[in-house]
Amino acid sequence: MPPAQSESIARLEQDVLEAKKRLADALRKQPPESINDYTFRIAGSGAVVRLSELFGSAGELLVVHNMGKKCVYCTLWADGFAGIYKHLANRCAFVLTTPDDPSVAGAFASSRAWTFPVVSHAGTTFAQDLGYCPKEGDFHPGVSGLYRDQAGAIWRTGSRPFGPGDDFCSLWPLFDLLKGGSAEWAPKYHY
Repeated sequence: MPPAQSESIARLEQDVLEAKKRLADALRKQPPESINDYTFRIAGSGAVVRLSELFGSAGELLVVHNMGKKCVYCTLWADGFAGIYKHLANRCAFVLTTPDDPSVAGAFASSRAWTFPVVSHAGTTFAQDLGYCPKEGDFHPGVSGLYRDQAGAIWRTGSRPFGPGDDFCSLWPLFDLLKGGSAEWAPKYHY
């Protein structure tokens, strides 16, 4: 059994959990945003695939907005998703999007042993339209939740950015348990 936590820490943790529940409720209550059925290219092969096809037989899809091979932080998040992909795929469809060319994206995904689908949005306005590229070439990381209705229309139901300390990478809360916190730690491609 872990040592007893101070009452103030336990209270803060309860406050955080309650705030997360309120945030999740607020995300689910916001009106969905209509999304175009973009055309992507599959990492590696370059074959064309539509956003609607990425749902497969699932009604919902998580889309990771990755900054591409150049971003070691995006790689860290994606490496973490590789570990939970089977669990995610049991609930919904999942895909990582990247601005990298399909051949670059395919080679990089293979080198990282990513088993989830990866598609290139190069040459599309996908990242811009969804708010993950506010100006030319300035890609930002994050995730969007999408669903496809019975008529085939695609809707975004929520979106959150990625960054150190967020809930989408398990390293940050683990580092919070250490005396020195993250100690200005930064990810690397290889250790």
